[in-house]
Amino acid sequence: MKRILFPTDFSEASNNAFLYALKLADAMKAELITLHAYELPQLHMGGMPNTLKDVYDSIELENFENFKDQIPLLREIAEKHNLSHVKISNILKHGDLIWTIKKVTNDENIDYVVMGTKGATGLKETFLGSNTGSVMTELDAYVIGVPQNSEYEGIKNIVFTTRFREKDLKALKKVLKLAKLFEAKVHCLYIKTKKTDVNPVVIEDWKFLFNKENVVFHIFEEENVQQTILNFVDSYNVDLLAMLNYKRGFFEELFKQSLTQKLSYHVQVPLLAIHENRLD
Repeated sequence: MKRILFPTDFSEASNNAFLYALKLADAMKAELITLHAYELPQLHMGGMPNTLKDVYDSIELENFENFKDQIPLLREIAEKHNLSHVKISNILKHGDLIWTIKKVTNDENIDYVVMGTKGATGLKETFLGSNTGSVMTELDAYVIGVPQNSEYEGIKNIVFTTRFREKDLKALKKVLKLAKLFEAKVHCLYIKTKKTDVNPVVIEDWKFLFNKENVVFHIFEEENVQQTILNFVDSYNVDLLAMLNYKRGFFEELFKQSLTQKLSYHVQVPLLAIHENRLD
């Protein structure tokens, strides 16, 4: 059974992503594990260890009580959407968010991490903040960032951005495995800029290699890579955008409102980040 990790702060953005994670788990026949991580403040009250311990104990108890109160609310969301049959377990852990996600991912053999974002207002303004970008670039598991306004309506169209490199070929094969679970079409998107050029023979080789798969190739000559991706997502009714381990800043920019157009283009669909370490 596959396992999906869902880090949460129980905010509205997180709860929306929880429903997405639930439906994804249901479709994949996966177990869903919720994670709430918290940090203790740095207190310096010299010479009063007992007082410090009391303060920390109080904070830990408060986090535990809050966690205990929120779990039934998550189960209510599952029941409301007829998903109470999805196996759910819960973890409360003290520590830095990124470190904690990494540790739990390794300890629990996690396949996917699903995290909420706030889409148009930018990642940096949420609890997950730039942490989502960090998790996407640092974590070996597949990471799906779910914008606050995104609703799970099935996965029929997946876009995979590529530059036709060898590692992109391996990543596309991974995306195809996921696509087959949902009988989805994969749109392989190459944005040709002055800095990136690919031998046409390589492109034809890819087309031949995947000619029996549900894959369509799209090639655009544009200099603004981010905006072209956003326009494509908007035009092709995309349900999931898949990318291979781009820089954190690139992921963050995709969730922000575009600075180059007054039109409010921003990622409204979940973004799947694939780490190179998962390609072997």
